[in-house]
Amino acid sequence: MSEEATPQFRSVLDHFVAYKPGKVVVSPEGRSFKLSSNESPQGPLPSVQEAIERAARNVNRYPDNNATALVEAIADRFGMTPEHIAVGCGSVGVSQMLLEAVAEPGVEVVYAWRSFEAYPLLVGLSGATGVQVPLVDETHDLDAMADAITDRTRLVFVCNPNNPTGTIVRRAELIRFLDRVPPHVLVVLDEAYREYIRDEDVPDGMDLFRELDRPNLAILRTFSKAYGLAGLRIGFLVAHPVVATAIRKTYLPFTVNSIAQAAGVASLAATDELLARVDETVKERHRVRDTLLADGWTVPPTEANFVWLRLGEHTMDFSGACDAAGVSVRPFAGEGARISIGSPEENDAFLAVAHAYPHRN
Repeated sequence: MSEEATPQFRSVLDHFVAYKPGKVVVSPEGRSFKLSSNESPQGPLPSVQEAIERAARNVNRYPDNNATALVEAIADRFGMTPEHIAVGCGSVGVSQMLLEAVAEPGVEVVYAWRSFEAYPLLVGLSGATGVQVPLVDETHDLDAMADAITDRTRLVFVCNPNNPTGTIVRRAELIRFLDRVPPHVLVVLDEAYREYIRDEDVPDGMDLFRELDRPNLAILRTFSKAYGLAGLRIGFLVAHPVVATAIRKTYLPFTVNSIAQAAGVASLAATDELLARVDETVKERHRVRDTLLADGWTVPPTEANFVWLRLGEHTMDFSGACDAAGVSVRPFAGEGARISIGSPEENDAFLAVAHAYPHRN
């Protein structure tokens, strides 16, 4: 086929690098520990598994396009009304819906960097311009982010805890930042890892939303992490009804499938039991970080279900050493590696590699 005859695509794709999910590796001995995607090491609770099995019997039918039962369960869980809720295919899907609602050529979207790696991909595809504000001490520089807002800014992402560093912004600095944001700029507080936070000075976004009553504040959550439903892809947004209504207009029909909806409802009903399992992950997080610190590593305090090692030029070599032991981590070439907190056995396998590795960060 001649070059002239090939289909035409958007120019943004000429320099676009698609998202790459965490890989799976296997050691020569057949060991495989996936610590690259921040997944829960535990499967669904029995009650959730039962709901999944019941819903699977009816997959010949389309799901409820409005996800009515799920939206009502989310609203009830967080003391909202259904008008405040928008759901989508994971928090990434909801983020895409957000950008479809606010972004277009000439618009700017501000976010910290490095932060969630999907942000630049989604912003680029939306036609907007991403404005990346460097981290300071591995966390958001909210003063610099406020300074970066212009009359072209329509949305700001604040990932708290930040992915991949695990660091947090606390109540006073977050409110100070919100006070500086113009009311027409939407601030999306991305709380994908909220359930793992133990620092009492970090505000719960849902409480903050109710307390501040700011129409330009939206809270983003997911069922993929603490709720252990990464494979079913459910995320949701809590926002002012005007904002939520606009986001729902961008919803691709039937995006949240019937099994996911049933699992989400059942998971919310078992929240206390699920969060008790989160405590086990938090204990392992402390153990992993303390062991790394004792070994001479520099590890930022983390409130998520992962740790961050700033490895610079050694990043890919370290990732290769982990691969050889059957431990997959998430490397960012030239910067560092993010390591998910898994089961004790998985964590021990990673710690053995880190202990033997000759280059401390």
